[in-house]
Amino acid sequence: MTDLSTFIAGLPKVELHVHHVGSASPRIVAELAARHEGRSPVPADPAALADYFAFRDFTHFVEVYLSVVDLIRDQEDVWLLTHEVARELARQQVRYAELTITPYSHVNRGIPAPAFCEAIEDARKRAAADFGIELRWCFDIPGEAGLPAAEETLRISLDERPDGLISFGLGGPEVGVSRPQFKPYFDQARAAGLRSVPHAGETTGPQTVWDALRDLAAERIGHGIAAAEDPKLLEFLAERQIALEVCPTSNVRTRAVPRIEEHPLPRLVEAGLLVTINSDDPPMFGTTLNDEYAVAARLLGLGPQGVAALARNAVVASFLDPASKQRIAGEIDAHLATVS
Repeated sequence: MTDLSTFIAGLPKVELHVHHVGSASPRIVAELAARHEGRSPVPADPAALADYFAFRDFTHFVEVYLSVVDLIRDQEDVWLLTHEVARELARQQVRYAELTITPYSHVNRGIPAPAFCEAIEDARKRAAADFGIELRWCFDIPGEAGLPAAEETLRISLDERPDGLISFGLGGPEVGVSRPQFKPYFDQARAAGLRSVPHAGETTGPQTVWDALRDLAAERIGHGIAAAEDPKLLEFLAERQIALEVCPTSNVRTRAVPRIEEHPLPRLVEAGLLVTINSDDPPMFGTTLNDEYAVAARLLGLGPQGVAALARNAVVASFLDPASKQRIAGEIDAHLATVS
């Protein structure tokens, strides 16, 4: 695995399922907590964050996640977070990332939407210059906040329309948050040219994935691991090559999957699905994108060629233009040639 780890570390990658706030490093979370000390339960000591990020279940994860969201109080915080996330992704040879951002959570806490969008856009441009990474945005609805959040997320998306915005999503808990109720908002977002990438089938069954496909016209599925339980759904996804954004360690840390050995990733791949590997909320889950590729390689019994194929899947499933897809795929092939 040492040689494979070295290969993975140098492998050019695309990241399709990674959350903005959830990607804040312990150093940045602690720095933000120190800025707002006394007004947040989040520890200002990076060493204490591992215990703070020990999640009992998905509900507890959402609770902790929102406490970190509360640390983002102004435009400067937004810029710092975004630029640092880009720095960490670039260190892992990520060439392109579609970052899931929940503007409602920040606007609802007092950051004006224009200022928020200005901060992420400025950080995006600086990251391209500083680190050579291209960032794009998926603005997602926090499902637990209901239809008012959907209305506001759509309004921000369409009124502000930052240059990096390419897709519209739905995150948060699945239990008790039906996908069909958000159809009108996804219809309007799609009519405006945004792509549909809702979470589904992470902590609920296959029906949630069906709902995301039929009601939200999902072009990719965030997580989607429950598809393994439904042969007809597997056939549907494989036939249409609708990609799944799989995040193995995340699924274990939120207790969606009991143990990594029980993860359905092998069944999804065996069924012929277009599977991509992603990190979700990496520092919160004690992982990195490189680690997730190593986990996938272990679960699937892959060597460098198989790992490179997973990296190509993410390029194919991305919303990059054809020339950029060809360029990054060429970089992957060149890296593979160094060990062939």
